[in-house]
Amino acid sequence: MDHARPLPNYLVSRYNGFRATTYHDNKAWYRRLAELGQHPRAMIISCCDSRVHVTSIFGADEGEFFIHRNIAGLVPPYSPDGGNHGTSAAVEYAVTALKVAHLIVIGHSNCGGVKGCDDMCSGNAPHLLEKTSFVGRWMDILRPGYERIAHLPDADRAAALEKEAVMVSLENLMTFPFVRAAVEAEDLTLHGLWNNIGEGVLEQYDGASKGFVGV
Repeated sequence: MDHARPLPNYLVSRYNGFRATTYHDNKAWYRRLAELGQHPRAMIISCCDSRVHVTSIFGADEGEFFIHRNIAGLVPPYSPDGGNHGTSAAVEYAVTALKVAHLIVIGHSNCGGVKGCDDMCSGNAPHLLEKTSFVGRWMDILRPGYERIAHLPDADRAAALEKEAVMVSLENLMTFPFVRAAVEAEDLTLHGLWNNIGEGVLEQYDGASKGFVGV
């Protein structure tokens, strides 16, 4: 592999700082994690967006969360068709092997992936309709959510679609037989959250009110 290069100096410096402080002060804990394996209580599915830092939001330690990130934090419907299903594989592993007790889907404000879906479905991003667009084909998962809020004014639609992305993912999770079985056996609970990045606000979906409320 001729294209791989050493890390940039600023990352090397940060690693050396971690090694000399955080790791050095908690060496026994890291070795215990390595030897005993992982036993996370929750899986979190979130967006790839660099501004969404779920471990910071919840003050989580190493080993506490099993985290999967993708564009817009989406979960596709159950479809065992032999394709490359990274998200589905992560969900399967978390539920059937790690036996997590909570599965949390987190959406967020100003999501570029969701905005791309809104543009694509409203006819303003023809490049995302191309079969060669990985982003476009991934955002097809969110089309059912777009159809539910397509009637809204342009200024309100993208924000509403961010929460629809969470709802679509929760709905799709229940199409996985092993997820449904774990939920019905009360071995697993599903949670839908939305994070306002600028305000530091976290909202959760409330089944009773059929909407998002402050945490």
